[in-house]
Amino acid sequence: MGRIRRLLPSPAMVVAMIALVMSLTGGAYALVITGKSIKNGTVTGKDIHHNSLTGNDVRRDSLGGGAVKESSLGIVPAAYLAGGASRWAVVNGSGQAVRGRDVASVARTSEGRYQVLFSGNVRGCGYYATPGDFSAAAPPVNSLVTVSALGSNVNGVAIRTMNNAGNQADRAFHLLVMC
Repeated sequence: MGRIRRLLPSPAMVVAMIALVMSLTGGAYALVITGKSIKNGTVTGKDIHHNSLTGNDVRRDSLGGGAVKESSLGIVPAAYLAGGASRWAVVNGSGQAVRGRDVASVARTSEGRYQVLFSGNVRGCGYYATPGDFSAAAPPVNSLVTVSALGSNVNGVAIRTMNNAGNQADRAFHLLVMC
């Protein structure tokens, strides 16, 4: 028994060997955190770095509308086609756009003549215009509107408004473009 005791290392030798092994192999150990080790509600938006999450990191249908910045979204192609790819404008008699969809600019070029430019090509579309007030007032009486493609720009529509005698006159109108 005494002979076996002589072969056993002393406690000081054990500590020295552990220190030697640690110094040769490195003392850094990684802490691995998994989804199972995180309690619900403990990770907040402050804990997540900007642009560090991708679509694969988020469970399907787990984000609601409040979590998405809507201004960063574009038009869904299927929705664009389902809506008839319609562009429209409501313009007052002085040539100012009151409201509309995909309107880039509106201009009154002369008395009773206007041009409406949209954000995309409308050359192969149908144009529909009607005299109409931009507010909730009654529609204008004795007014005519004609439309055509704007020859100088594929994104534009030319509009001419007239009184009942056929003379050009400034009138408010509603324009619908269907592609």
